Amino acid sequence: MKQKSTRSKIEGFRKDFISLARKGAGGYATIADRQRVARYFLNHLKDTGIKLRSVDALKVRYVESYIAYRKTQNISHRTLQNEMSVFRGIFSAAGKHRLADPDNERLSNKALGISGVNRDGTKTALTREEFSKAFNEIEKQDRGVAATMRLAFVFGLRTKEAVEACKSISTWKRAIENGDKSIRVVFGTKGGRPRDTTIIDRDEARRAIIYAEKEARERNGRFIDKPGIHQAINRYRYFVRKVGLTGEKAPHSMRYNFARELSSFHKKQGFNENEVMAMISMDLGHGDGRGRYIRQVYYRNHQDSE
Repeated sequence: MKQKSTRSKIEGFRKDFISLARKGAGGYATIADRQRVARYFLNHLKDTGIKLRSVDALKVRYVESYIAYRKTQNISHRTLQNEMSVFRGIFSAAGKHRLADPDNERLSNKALGISGVNRDGTKTALTREEFSKAFNEIEKQDRGVAATMRLAFVFGLRTKEAVEACKSISTWKRAIENGDKSIRVVFGTKGGRPRDTTIIDRDEARRAIIYAEKEARERNGRFIDKPGIHQAINRYRYFVRKVGLTGEKAPHSMRYNFARELSSFHKKQGFNENEVMAMISMDLGHGDGRGRYIRQVYYRNHQDSE
């Protein structure tokens, strides 16, 4: 039987490595991120002249070389930690458990010099006064972008969720009219996971939806009249940055404010501290087991004891 050529073996290894990256839990976006990291690693091997023919040929020094290279690109330690997590998953799926061990003497985060990252939030909550000022400036230039921003503020939406909210606006309006306690966020969510987000102020929510509905009607069902989602997101980001929503006050700071207002809302309903953090986590799309993360990120330097 004809033996495989060296080139075909190398290509076979690359395909196997990408296939291993696809294994494991996670939505479409998570799996896509794992494949992206895997390709970064494979490209590094190729650029450095390393021609592996099988997964069994993977060695510690190749990973060390990759991380050292990424450091020269000024990649943050948090990103490198995430990439090492991807590699450990790949190694585990391949049965290379020694390489997958997070306490490996050469491949632990500490040994690689990427440990000790502070996960505290880097944003501060956008106040209502700051939001109103930015909204009024944007409204003069693009009311569709203004409508998107308003929904993001009222419902604590991520940028992509807010841009794609035009697909759900009629459903949300019906939820408000029916007296529902929450809206269902379906489009643009992280990992494609729908969630129910609490309606804090029904009147404010109704006004934001009616405003957005009107703008969508004038733009063929879209808030931002661009042919693709990425172009729409770029236009949105351009305008919010233009009015000063950058750094600690970047658009994500609207979710910080939403989290703070949710805390007061849920506490008034009689829920205890742990329940409040879990509910905020679910409202924001992080799941019910990340209350500690919510406090660390969204409540940095904030005493929410009212």
